[in-house]
Amino acid sequence: MFVWVANQAMRDLTTSLLLFQLSSISKAINSTETPVKEKHARRIILGTHREKGAVTFWSYALGFPFPSSSILCWKFCHVLHKILRDGHRNVLQDCTRHYSSLIDIGEIWGNLHDRYGQLVSLYSRLLCTKLKFHTKRGDIPANLEINDEDLERAAGTDINNVFQLSVEVFDYMDTELQLAETVLRQLNTSIAISSLTSSQCRLAPLIQVIQDCSHLYHFAVKLLFKLHACLPADTLQGHRDRFHDQFHKLKSFFNKTRDMMYFKRLIQIPKLPDSPPNFLHAASLAKHVKPVVVIPDMDEPEQQDDDDDEPEPLIDVSNVTTSSVQMDIFDQAFGPPNGGFDDRDLQIESLKRDLELLRAELERVKAEAQRYITQLKSQINSLEAELEEQRAQKQRALVENEQLRMELEATRHRNAEHESLQTTFIEAESKMAQATEQRYNKLKEKHTELVTSHAELLRKSADTVKMLSATQQTQEEVERTKHQMTFEMERIKQDSDMKLEEQRFEMEKLKRELEEKIAEMTRIKANLQSSAKTSEQMNSSMTALQAEKERLMRSVSEKEAELSSLRQATQVQQSSLQQERDRTSRELGELQGKLKEKTSQEEQMKQKLLEEQFALLQGTITEAETIIQDAVAKLDDPLHIRCTSSPDYLISRAEAALGSIDKVKKGHADYLRNMSDAGGLLRALTQFSHLTADTIINGSATAHMAPTDHADKLTENCRGCGAQSLQFLKEMKSKTTLQRADPATIRIIIQKILHLGQELRPKGMDVRQEELGDLVDKEMASTSAAIEEAVRRIDEMMNQARKDTTGIKLEVNERFVFWFFCMLAIRMLVIASTDLQKEIVEGGRGAATVREFYAKNSRWTEGLISAAKAVGWGATEMVESADKVVLHTGKYEELIVCSHEIAASTAQLVAASKVKADRHSRKLTVLQQASRHVNEMAANVVASTKTGQEHLEEKDTMDFSGMSLIKLKKEEMESQVKVLELENQLGNERLRLGELRKKHYELAGVPLEQFDEGNGETSSLVNPVSMSPKLSKPSLTKKPPLAQKPNIPPKNVVKSMKGGKISVCGM
Repeated sequence: MFVWVANQAMRDLTTSLLLFQLSSISKAINSTETPVKEKHARRIILGTHREKGAVTFWSYALGFPFPSSSILCWKFCHVLHKILRDGHRNVLQDCTRHYSSLIDIGEIWGNLHDRYGQLVSLYSRLLCTKLKFHTKRGDIPANLEINDEDLERAAGTDINNVFQLSVEVFDYMDTELQLAETVLRQLNTSIAISSLTSSQCRLAPLIQVIQDCSHLYHFAVKLLFKLHACLPADTLQGHRDRFHDQFHKLKSFFNKTRDMMYFKRLIQIPKLPDSPPNFLHAASLAKHVKPVVVIPDMDEPEQQDDDDDEPEPLIDVSNVTTSSVQMDIFDQAFGPPNGGFDDRDLQIESLKRDLELLRAELERVKAEAQRYITQLKSQINSLEAELEEQRAQKQRALVENEQLRMELEATRHRNAEHESLQTTFIEAESKMAQATEQRYNKLKEKHTELVTSHAELLRKSADTVKMLSATQQTQEEVERTKHQMTFEMERIKQDSDMKLEEQRFEMEKLKRELEEKIAEMTRIKANLQSSAKTSEQMNSSMTALQAEKERLMRSVSEKEAELSSLRQATQVQQSSLQQERDRTSRELGELQGKLKEKTSQEEQMKQKLLEEQFALLQGTITEAETIIQDAVAKLDDPLHIRCTSSPDYLISRAEAALGSIDKVKKGHADYLRNMSDAGGLLRALTQFSHLTADTIINGSATAHMAPTDHADKLTENCRGCGAQSLQFLKEMKSKTTLQRADPATIRIIIQKILHLGQELRPKGMDVRQEELGDLVDKEMASTSAAIEEAVRRIDEMMNQARKDTTGIKLEVNERFVFWFFCMLAIRMLVIASTDLQKEIVEGGRGAATVREFYAKNSRWTEGLISAAKAVGWGATEMVESADKVVLHTGKYEELIVCSHEIAASTAQLVAASKVKADRHSRKLTVLQQASRHVNEMAANVVASTKTGQEHLEEKDTMDFSGMSLIKLKKEEMESQVKVLELENQLGNERLRLGELRKKHYELAGVPLEQFDEGNGETSSLVNPVSMSPKLSKPSLTKKPPLAQKPNIPPKNVVKSMKGGKISVCGM
């Protein structure tokens, strides 16, 4: 009886708890725009632990009108998220059974234009992603609370599994962040808005999102460090980009929610570091601190709703009343036990009261313990965070120490590596070329072997056909022999029959004769009695007849034996013919079988040949892909940034690549027509891969020296060229896409690269290369003519000055003889440069013509032309300035500047000639001596000009004795003003000079980086300048050293130099 009462009490308790849980579900999930109360959610979660699942929750939740209210769906998703995180572990299985219901809810509200509808669609997608993730990864609980060791165990040792797990974690994080961003975008993040119940209804689920994101962020960091320890960095570039994007979104989300008043009392949001971890450096893992989310202990009183006045009892004791009522009914029916009141009733009542007291005390103790546990957990979390921070600081110190040691070691090895880098690169290129040549030779040998085997098969096939034809001829001969033998046999048979008939006829004849003889004998016997003589005659004739009879019998037997032998011979011949016929049939069958076998073998060999040719093609394409991928990787290689290339070389590589594309197209067409011969296509693909990779690498190297716009376009086109080339090779690699593979897109991109290279060429390249040879001769001739004219004009000016001037002016004009010497020295320099140029052309052109040599070395030719122009221009300007000075219309400073220009122009001409000259050439020595002599003469011109200027200047005597103090002060201020004005003008002129030089270098097509900042001299070989028809002013170079005082030679020497003798240059 007592057991029945206890069972009934438990059933009543279960029913009461079930009704209470259903009431909490209905109160938590409704269409009111208020957040879900924590006590309702807690009761639902406790219900899942009581029933060890979520069957009750789903059986009641499926009855909600989800299509009618988006707020109802939003709160349903919030409650479902809570029980997935904090409910019983079997909740995941029960929710997975209703996966399709979640998808339907998201699709219904995703197609409607409703603010909560959009949130419901994203929330349902998040819950579906969560269900799929934890169903697939059963080792990771739904609340994501797992230590690092269990995470390592769940990831496993297979790097593919780790890679897939990281992708799934990224997808998980994306759905969480997308929901959070949408909620925050719909709300204003101010404090006033977050305090409204309508806003709190949207913000409440973000607490669970924050908890999930903190764990997912830690998982992603751990997995990415593990991946970077096993895989190359280039392979994980997409993972790093995706993590950086999620890091910035998550940091922004945490910062926004941390400032909201609603979250400050509900959750402690962690702070993320300022920058994401550096996965390329393994030691950065020590700096990572796991973000910890803390839910503070809230002991706030719960407000009672109108429909929720009674608190939740942990154990329902309503069974006391029920059992009492049941006992009363039992007593009424059967009477009290033992006929009256039993003491056990009192004991039961006291035990129940004690039980209630104990239960209340137990609940109080449990609540207190739970509060202590929560506080201790928060303290443990804070202590763990501090411990992690201390560990991170320790690891950071160790990492910094290790970094310093590694940097010291790297610094030690950097110089050696830098020196060996170029050698290693050259060796690698040579090895690559050798390996390519070896692979090509192997392919060529394999192709030769296949061609030889194919020819051998064709010869064997021809022999087989010949054997078959010979067999057919033999069979025909056998048939003819058989017919002949049959005909002969018939003829012999006919002869035998004829002979037999003749023998029979003779036998008949003999028989008739015998009969006649017998008849005659009878007549003789009859007549014997009549005559004895006749009897004797008859006896003798009988003996003769008997002998003739025997003779005839012997001849008949001989004929019969001969006939039987003929018959036997005929049978033997027939049997031999039958055997020969059978043997011939067998041989014919064997030959036909061999012919079929040979034909099948030939087909197999042809198929094998096609497969081997396609395998060779695939191998070549794989190698080509490797070459192009390596070239594309150089675009992002930091070591490649130092590499540079010229636009001319890029143009040559691009043109060669375009030619290789034509060869690839032709080889592709030939291979499609005859797939047994892939030699042409293999050679074309090998050349195409190398030239395309060369074009990509040189395009990137050219972009390093190009302007920003051109560099970006060139780099983008190089990437596009690599991508299209790899796509084309991928199509060529498969039989299904082989026929439609077309390199037209590659041609378009390489043409763009070629066009960009042509745009980047210096402006001096506008002159056609076939005109360079003639232009060199013209410029050298015009320079010589200009110098001759300058010598003549200076001679005339000196003669005129002697006639028109006297005294100090005559003495000053006599110093201008150094102009004459300078012009002669320049003329000798031009002559020496012309001789050295002819020697260079004759020694370097080989079998080519002079014009072809100049066109081949166009940059050197353009530099030479520029230098010649500069020398001619400088000589002309110097003569013009000297004429103005003599006529007192010019300035001495113009002569000094012209002298500097002469020195710079001659230095440019010498450098341009020296580039391709032999170091031990005697004419080069003569040219260098002439250059030094020109510099000396230019220095003398400058010194003599300054000396003459000093002699002609009239210095006024400064007498300030008659001035007052105020007057002197005024003059002093005016003098200071004038000094400041002149200094300002000097600074402006220097700035203008610098800008003019920059513009001159730009027009000349020379990068400014190749010139020193101080004086504009070139730091490397002479670069070509503009090739426009107009003479461009050469750049100013460093001032030559000036002599303190010129040495004026005697007048007889001057007179002797007027004739233009060469010995003057020796001075």
